Amino acid sequence: MDFDLPDSATTERLGAALARSLPDGAGAVVYLRGELGSGKTTCVRSLLHALGITARVRSPTYTLVDTYRIGDLNCVHVDLYRLRSVTEVEELGLRELTGPGFLMLIEWPEKGAEAVPPADLDLHLSYAGESRVASLRAASEVGARWLAKLGDDNSLFRYVYNIT
Repeated sequence: MDFDLPDSATTERLGAALARSLPDGAGAVVYLRGELGSGKTTCVRSLLHALGITARVRSPTYTLVDTYRIGDLNCVHVDLYRLRSVTEVEELGLRELTGPGFLMLIEWPEKGAEAVPPADLDLHLSYAGESRVASLRAASEVGARWLAKLGDDNSLFRYVYNIT
């Protein structure tokens, strides 16, 4: 599933649409890939705010892991950009923060190799001239259900692109 993202507001609408279509009850891990400035944190911030997180959501570039709780859902935002080894990633204990009741959003997952939990949904943001493109791929049954729910949303195109 691919989307053109002409501006950050559209990236924010995509994040909110992902929040609306999050499968109930199942834990999920989302990989967010892309160059610096491609919109990974913007998408995460929008997703978390749409879920009801009212706290300020920043990139955890220096804290590495930020956690938020909304109801029974524990949201874990991870940024592996600064890490240099799989051992550093293993020390974060990310696998303990997955499963039912957890939503883990991992920026720069490729830096963690086998130390990161496997993805359910893989989101790749890339530059396309002056705008960006988002490519969403399911990597598990949970991810497939998530994308199916996202695709079943008849208002998705209007919602993401703010067409009335």
